[in-house]
Amino acid sequence: MKIEAGIADDISQLEKLYNDVNDYLQQGVNFSGWAKGVYPTKETAEIGINEKSLFCLRVEDKIAGSIILNHKQEKAYDKVAWGLKAADNQVIVIHTLVVHPKFMKQGIAHQLIEFAKGYAIRKSAKTIRLDVAVQNSPAISLYEKCGYVYVGTVDLGLEYEHLKWFKLYELIL
Repeated sequence: MKIEAGIADDISQLEKLYNDVNDYLQQGVNFSGWAKGVYPTKETAEIGINEKSLFCLRVEDKIAGSIILNHKQEKAYDKVAWGLKAADNQVIVIHTLVVHPKFMKQGIAHQLIEFAKGYAIRKSAKTIRLDVAVQNSPAISLYEKCGYVYVGTVDLGLEYEHLKWFKLYELIL
């Protein structure tokens, strides 16, 4: 297994990863609230790769999971008292943490979270932040096991009723 920056040649494989995950979520409990063709999409991958913020965890040249790491905090992040006051460039935000269904329950998400921590340290960030849908109990459990601290619950202003409330978490480095 290795984690490296996504490249343009990965876009079609990432689009398939996103579609496979969304198909899987539709067959069971959709904890994340994601929907095929809505989020994440090919455009999500393209933007992440163009901004050099998307990273892929590969198993035998197949993308088993990916994560987007950048400084983009949602406006609603301003509504809570974070554990550490930091400028945007001192904050790494986790977005679109995704694991292919064939690789679930193999520690892929945990490895991507640990990669995010190392990446943030290398970038001299002071904290890592993220938002997660309140109903996404598997992700919430993972973040808490990895030391992330719950900060508050906010409305991100999305147009989907099932995605109204999000928990905010932080890991101070």
